[in-house]
Amino acid sequence: MTYKTAFTAAALALCTAAAHAQEAPGIDERVNDAFAAATGPFVGFIFSSLPGTDFPWIVLWLVIAASVFTIYFGFIQIRAFVHSIQLVKGDYSDPDDAGEVSHFQALTTALSGTVGLGNIAGVAVAVGIGGPGATFWMILAGLLGMASKFTECTLGVKYRNEYPDGTVSGGPMYYMKKGFAERNLPGGGFLAILFSIFCILGALGGGNMFQANQAHAQIIGVTGDYPGWITGTVMALVVFAVIVGGIKSIARVTEKVVPFMGVLYVGAALVILLINFDQIGWAFGEIFRGAFTDTGIVGGAIGALIQGFRRAAFSNEAGVGSAAIAHSAVRTKEPITEGFVSLLEPFIDTVVICTMTALVITISGQLMIDAETGNYLISEGAIQTVGGTSGVALTSAAFESAFSWFPYVLVIAVILFAFSTMISWSYYGLKAWTYMFGEGKAKELIFKVIFCLFVIVGAAAELDAVIGFSDAAIFSMALVNILALYFLMPIVRRELRSYQERLKSGEIKKFVH
Repeated sequence: MTYKTAFTAAALALCTAAAHAQEAPGIDERVNDAFAAATGPFVGFIFSSLPGTDFPWIVLWLVIAASVFTIYFGFIQIRAFVHSIQLVKGDYSDPDDAGEVSHFQALTTALSGTVGLGNIAGVAVAVGIGGPGATFWMILAGLLGMASKFTECTLGVKYRNEYPDGTVSGGPMYYMKKGFAERNLPGGGFLAILFSIFCILGALGGGNMFQANQAHAQIIGVTGDYPGWITGTVMALVVFAVIVGGIKSIARVTEKVVPFMGVLYVGAALVILLINFDQIGWAFGEIFRGAFTDTGIVGGAIGALIQGFRRAAFSNEAGVGSAAIAHSAVRTKEPITEGFVSLLEPFIDTVVICTMTALVITISGQLMIDAETGNYLISEGAIQTVGGTSGVALTSAAFESAFSWFPYVLVIAVILFAFSTMISWSYYGLKAWTYMFGEGKAKELIFKVIFCLFVIVGAAAELDAVIGFSDAAIFSMALVNILALYFLMPIVRRELRSYQERLKSGEIKKFVH
């Protein structure tokens, strides 16, 4: 049986099941209730707040780690920024090095997993609740997160498996097992299995079902209501057509889709900012004022800090370990070079794209200050209150204030964001799957089919509890990953010093292509 035949049969079976499910009211609710009862304590623990605050401890875990890596590596995100761009351009790339994709393709594959609905909806939630001041803390968290990406992606390449056919497998599960063994530390194998389990669950949920669900929600907002399984089936078939070819196929798509969707979204934001050029200075003033004062912000400056850090951590995934899987496939014999390349991700994702979204929302008039409380409120034009999918509504209303047709453009952007996120997370989940169950075409195909079936489920059903659990699984990856990074960061510093010495001496040279 061919890949296409197997997948088509499975897709048709699930579509039929989905159609029958719509005729049986209450099934989704019963699934939600049962799943929530079983997983609620775990989800509650991961997203619980520190005593006396609204600050989730898992976000603090990510921010502290990013700060530690920033200081430990001497503000590497600043010192290596120019060299990182040179590497992405291919100035130091040897086509004969082991690996499957170029530095640029690895960057776009990882970016496609992080640049997504968090940049559209997540920023709206942060600004809507924390005020424009949340943007300042979002930027700071993004800058700090660059050091986390540098650390984990260097290790991902250093400890990857390279196979005779030229393929590679890497990521946190590999550097946990190999790195701990190299340093004679116990527990590496256990952490690797735990990380792999969380990664698979996160890939099927937050990296798949949530994306399909939100894409369908944005589509019907423009076209009118119709069954979600139709959207899910179409997206599943397209996703399968891409991921069945492996990382090379994924990289070929993301290197085209990511720049296109970035230009599409950022281009629209730039036009709005240019139209309102006279208000940009005021908007930045609101951002800095709101970051350090109690005026005009729900919960004051602390509220802005919480929202900014939280949404930045959720958006760029620095410290989660997911990007290390994509970057492990790069063609290079110098692990540290991919650490340099990866530190550009939080900068592009959070510092550039998220900031532009926040500026557009701030100057669009969708946020108003309540005369009595001084808190920011969302205008009636934003349609819904902030929360859930309404973050997309706020961003859409902000852009629509300048372009009446922008909701249609946003549909395209959301679909592309969701699609690119799904194909990247399919690769992350696949590598965790093969780590646990072994390499092989048949084993890989099983996971790819399962992943695509979950695309249909995500678009067709209201599985909030499942998605909540999957999001918790993604950040459980960060809990395990950062713990390992603390033990392995001396290895990264050794790699960094060796590379810098050889670069300075001229041993490492540019390649002429």
